Amino acid sequence: MSDASPSSHRPRFVVHSYDQAVAALQAASSHDRAIEILSATGAARAAGAGWWRELVEQASAAVPGVDAVWILDCADEPGLALAALREGVEAVSLDGDGPAWQRVADIARQSGADLRRADHAGALDLARANNPQQECERHLGEAPDGVAKPRALG
Repeated sequence: MSDASPSSHRPRFVVHSYDQAVAALQAASSHDRAIEILSATGAARAAGAGWWRELVEQASAAVPGVDAVWILDCADEPGLALAALREGVEAVSLDGDGPAWQRVADIARQSGADLRRADHAGALDLARANNPQQECERHLGEAPDGVAKPRALG
């Protein structure tokens, strides 16, 4: 369970479809980068945990070998987070605080899953991307804190 978000400095992508997920994975593969793939806010209610689980499975099979953490956003609904954990989703995010959040965190920990606070800050949202592959490549090509990437040095 992670109380902070994100737990790493992985580039982050918000995906809404299989094609966008594959684009993010392909870009990560070509840049040899570990990434986080986030669902849209409230996707657990709009599309369901089963949809997310299948998206993860199919996109990961299409682009194998990428180190990606997939996080389903459950908005402020602990019941949806619990349902997602029952569906086998390995990482969920949840708004809010208090006893309900803590109970979901305990259940996530017991099931070997990860609960995070909902946070899309710094993520590339592919909702309006005309060319998701190009946008993902560009996002991964941006050097954090002005540091050149090793491949850029030749």
